[in-house]
Amino acid sequence: MTPGGQLLHGKVALITGASSGIGAAAARHFADEGAAVVLVARRAGLVEEVAERIRKDGGRAVAVPGDVTRQADMEHAVAMAVARFGRLDCAFNNAGYASAGTVLHELPDDVFDRTLDVNLRGVWNCLRAQIPAMLPRGAGSVVNTSSVAGVRATSASAPYVAAKHAVIGLTRAAAAEYGERGIRVNALVVGSTDTEMMDGVLSAGPPVGAGFGGKAIQQRLADPTEIARAAAWLCSDASSFTTGSALAVDGGRTAK
Repeated sequence: MTPGGQLLHGKVALITGASSGIGAAAARHFADEGAAVVLVARRAGLVEEVAERIRKDGGRAVAVPGDVTRQADMEHAVAMAVARFGRLDCAFNNAGYASAGTVLHELPDDVFDRTLDVNLRGVWNCLRAQIPAMLPRGAGSVVNTSSVAGVRATSASAPYVAAKHAVIGLTRAAAAEYGERGIRVNALVVGSTDTEMMDGVLSAGPPVGAGFGGKAIQQRLADPTEIARAAAWLCSDASSFTTGSALAVDGGRTAK
């Protein structure tokens, strides 16, 4: 454990998708574990509320409205981390977009484009902005949010399954390319989680909803904080010999 008993004591972390769900839970948890957090999300008012709550609780947080599909927004977020806190130690690339309930041949092109842009290009944009900030120090840890849909077909849409598979591939490629330069890159294989995005997926109706949560060994949805804890561990020095991994945090969904 680091000084003060905090897992991320003294670290600077960037978290995307931080206005709600897993991202907001990670923002609070990372701050509780001693990190200064830079919070990125499209919804400026909501992400500022998350940052303000952290500051009121004695933490260090800054909100940076931005869209992961825009490279310039991610470069700006990293620049803000360096300007406000002096460096960037770790990042949790968590922003996502999901859909379900429509079979592949009936899915509109705009849904395919949005799904790949947010879930895959978003991670690509984040990595390209974050890694250059870490290279001069020869240290850093990046965690990308994948999904059970990243290792098998699920009830989610085909583009979502494809994008989350690609996130794991991109994670492993980045881990291989930058491992000798001190940067670790890992992915989380996240199971169904009680979030705003999941609420939207479940609204498609019982046939779709039946494919989530109930198939896990634990027979429930995750609380967002349970995912945040795993991300914090991967961002911390406690996971120093872990890179290129796809860590399942899925209630046992992929064990069956």
